[in-house]
Amino acid sequence: MNWVGDISFSERQGLPSGGPARVLSRVRKYLGGADYTTGNLEGTLGHGGPSKCSGGGSNCFAFQAPASYAAALARVGFDLFNLANNHSLDFGQSGLHQTLRALRAAGLRHTGLTGEVRVVSIAGQRVAFLGFAPYPWASPLTDVAAARRQIAAASRRAAIVVVFIHAGAEGAGETHTPHGTEFAFGENRGAARRFAHSAVRAGADAVLGSGPHVLRGMECYRRRVIAYSLGNFVGYRTLSTGGVLSLSGVLRVRLDASGQLLGGRLFRVRLAPPGVPRPGGGTIGLVRHLSKSDFGARACRLGRHGELSLP
Repeated sequence: MNWVGDISFSERQGLPSGGPARVLSRVRKYLGGADYTTGNLEGTLGHGGPSKCSGGGSNCFAFQAPASYAAALARVGFDLFNLANNHSLDFGQSGLHQTLRALRAAGLRHTGLTGEVRVVSIAGQRVAFLGFAPYPWASPLTDVAAARRQIAAASRRAAIVVVFIHAGAEGAGETHTPHGTEFAFGENRGAARRFAHSAVRAGADAVLGSGPHVLRGMECYRRRVIAYSLGNFVGYRTLSTGGVLSLSGVLRVRLDASGQLLGGRLFRVRLAPPGVPRPGGGTIGLVRHLSKSDFGARACRLGRHGELSLP
């Protein structure tokens, strides 16, 4: 299974010529190389609705791309998107409903809305996907007990459980995964370590993160993989680039029938201005350093070419 970080297009900021197919052409080979490809969709798909930025303000961002982008994203290899994030209601309930319709019409699945558990069959196994974020329209990131109950229930429905989290402070200085609760812009962005460990103990077989807009380390906890952030994957004129904000990746994990990590690979990606993913960059070295620094003996191992294995 593949996982990538934040994906954001916006008509207001300017759409790329050729749409997602052209923007993702250089990394498409990674997206299509797994049984299932997932990512975090930052924004809405459709037209109109009440923008959360209608009151003005220079630090407000509301992202909306045409509904046709759903089919374009499906064609480049995506199968499912996490909607548990701070941009799913950028254009209110109307924008969200349009997004859901666009995804369904394109044959794409989604998860992350309140109480949502998406169960699909992948390579003969039932796999449950759940997404958590600190927002009322998402399953609860900050209520760990409630999340544990939801994950445990999902584990009774599927052989493998994958949990997405949109958690942590944002920005170039937030590459490390701290202990305790993180905050950004006055919001409680959850306690990522506590949540991830609780999720695994409740039955999660992989915990895959987004939100900080930078890469973070990977922890192998109870033989399960926790990738705390994959950074930005594509942010055409929407997400900041430069320095560590430009480093990204495609994480491919191989899980056995019980959900244990068999291996995988982290493919190097860097964002070229104005937010276009290209192969290359210092992704592997940075994630290896952060993993060892933050998680010590529980750091997932990364080989020279990004080969992923248990410590």
